Amino acid sequence: MVSAKHTSMTEVSVKKIGPAGIAAAEDSLVTEEPLGLRLAWMTGDGEVVHDIAVTMRTPANDFDLALGFLFTEGFIGSVDQVAGIAWETDTKGVEQSNSLKVSLHAAPEVDPAALQRNFFVTSSCGICGKASIDAISAQAPFPVRGESLRVSAESLNRLPEQLTAGQRIFAGTGSIHAAALFDADGLTGDIYEDVGRHNAVDKLIGANLRAAKLPLWNFGVIVSGRASFELVQKARMAGIPMLVAVGAPSSLAVELAWESRMTLAGFLRDGRFNVYAGPARIVTGD
Repeated sequence: MVSAKHTSMTEVSVKKIGPAGIAAAEDSLVTEEPLGLRLAWMTGDGEVVHDIAVTMRTPANDFDLALGFLFTEGFIGSVDQVAGIAWETDTKGVEQSNSLKVSLHAAPEVDPAALQRNFFVTSSCGICGKASIDAISAQAPFPVRGESLRVSAESLNRLPEQLTAGQRIFAGTGSIHAAALFDADGLTGDIYEDVGRHNAVDKLIGANLRAAKLPLWNFGVIVSGRASFELVQKARMAGIPMLVAVGAPSSLAVELAWESRMTLAGFLRDGRFNVYAGPARIVTGD
């Protein structure tokens, strides 16, 4: 689905300073732009529209980002609830490049007063850890299964190189997060990139939601940065039983992984990693 209105990379003029002196050059940077999300549905009195969030993202797979965000935040449980997604237009009918409206067939099963980006998923939401975990457990549409998912340590150790090799925007800029699905044989599909690690995961989940592939019981997800509570939560909502990260997890991420019966590994680099939860899904020679 081609939905981005702007490019994922931006060219800027720089001065390069080094041993040879100063030289003018062009440099490629990852694009970072706001994306506003609005949710709408029809009632007997007409259309109801609520502002949901403004997220800083890299333009690409924006429709998937919107779907993934709404799903992992609990606003929708199925793509069948979505009547359409469209770029907003101004008073002259011109499409706005940074504002999407998602139309639903009916009102979401949430309190309209809570339709703001300050849910239990954010580190600043002010809800304690146990309450956050309980909220996710109550709201998740799928159990976590993955009894048949077994991945060798050798296969996991190959994932970071496979991820980096497939990152088109990272190759051009050297600065962007990524997320991808994997199974016992390695990466299984598209790599989703974004300046925000949570956006990359939302894009991945949104694409699979749109393709009616949820729950993702037979796959794990690798992320390029650290494993925050929010990323474990998003994987949990999609039924993903394993999350591995190049960086470290947070304490609450580990707690949620154990509570959700997920496998969580971190510091996946240089041929080694730490297993923080659910070690049974990882096959070693011991």
